[in-house]
Amino acid sequence: MTPQMTPLTLYLAAPRGFCAGVDRAIKIVELALQKWGAPVYVRHEIVHNKFVVDGLRAKGAVFVEELEECPADRPVIFSAHGVPKSVPEAAQARQMIAVDATCPLVTKVHNEAARHSEAGLQMVMIGHAGHPETVGTMGQLPEGEVLLVETAEDVAALDVRDEGKLAYITQTTLSVDDTAGIVAALQARFPAIVGPHKEDICYATTNRQAAVKAIAGKIDALLVIGAPNSSNSKRLVEVGKAAGCAYAQLVQRAAEIDWRALEGISAVGVTAGASAPEELVNEVIDAFRARYAVTVELVETAQENIEFKVPRLLREPA
Repeated sequence: MTPQMTPLTLYLAAPRGFCAGVDRAIKIVELALQKWGAPVYVRHEIVHNKFVVDGLRAKGAVFVEELEECPADRPVIFSAHGVPKSVPEAAQARQMIAVDATCPLVTKVHNEAARHSEAGLQMVMIGHAGHPETVGTMGQLPEGEVLLVETAEDVAALDVRDEGKLAYITQTTLSVDDTAGIVAALQARFPAIVGPHKEDICYATTNRQAAVKAIAGKIDALLVIGAPNSSNSKRLVEVGKAAGCAYAQLVQRAAEIDWRALEGISAVGVTAGASAPEELVNEVIDAFRARYAVTVELVETAQENIEFKVPRLLREPA
């Protein structure tokens, strides 16, 4: 620190970064490499973070988009976002060793959809078209059994089989506030629609959004550390803007910070999406310390002590 450095306060949101589902998924890849050796194949990015994926690739993980790219004699892991039911069925048909790293909270939504379908209800899914989690969840049921809506405006255009036999589910990484508006639109048009027993949006998404809201009134700018294809990270940027942050930027690494946009400010909020490691948070803090006389203040709105077990297959000896 030098006398010329401008004072700046970093408000560090908590909770932030890795959630239990991401932590479990990464551990599954690492344990698979220990058990079977390299290469181990992973269908789609295990989590949406280039730093994490590159680290696992260096250890021997091979990332592919389709099961057909995997040799039948090597283990394959399904990503934390989940996959359509047809994917594990195809792996079984090829007699592959397959390990499911789907987050248990995503699996909960899959199971909900199956139960409602068995009860004769058509599903409406609130989610983002093309996102792996949405593709995986809709792929649990036959085509036409799950209808997708992305906005409240989409609800008016829904063409359903029977207005009295509907249920809704949601992607786990959505904006809590935006989703509430879509649910209200569904309930207004379809009063008999059945909702989940417990909120589908996961605890980690909810907690990270609440932490951003808690710091929004204290800061001039918000930095969200996460990947551009990470739904929960992008939602944090949107939540920050909606809560009054004049400037909110998504960055993967400290090198992406737009320092000119931060000129003249005295308080910055920092958070990280659920697939961003704490190492990248520390990298961003160090980058600020190289330019400012930094004071770090932690703003904690919840504590997370959840841990998910890895599949039994990885707990057994080779």
